[in-house]
Amino acid sequence: MEIKEKTTDKVKVAYMVCSGSYEKIPDYIQEVGKWVMEKELEMTGMVYGTYFNSPEEVSEEELQYEIGFSFKGEVGEDETIKIKEIQSKMVLTAIHKGPYTEVGPVIHGIAEYAINNGYEIVGPVTEVYLNDPAMVDAGELLTEVQFPVMKK
Repeated sequence: MEIKEKTTDKVKVAYMVCSGSYEKIPDYIQEVGKWVMEKELEMTGMVYGTYFNSPEEVSEEELQYEIGFSFKGEVGEDETIKIKEIQSKMVLTAIHKGPYTEVGPVIHGIAEYAINNGYEIVGPVTEVYLNDPAMVDAGELLTEVQFPVMKK
């Protein structure tokens, strides 16, 4: 696994605040994507999930995360879909190839790398989904795992 430091771009996103089983993530992605398309916004390529806790820490019902899409354009939020700008930030990142359910070792590897190399993790892990599970086999899925960091 190759871990890199990089600076992300500032992006505007439409997102849903979610809780409970990760099995609902594909439905949430579809719901946010459909909303962005219905609003005739220009998708800019980032489909992501940010995870605020972990199944290793809490029960399935207590899982907290957000699912979103980056876009260009102007639109107001509603009761389900929220809008925000994610600021540019320094991250440690690595690519996971394979099923989403097997991304855990990459997350742990980046966290360990951060600790061993003078970084402080300053926010939750984000997974950026680089291809579409409807278009490729699970073994070909690409996920960019990102941890926001600061040098100690």
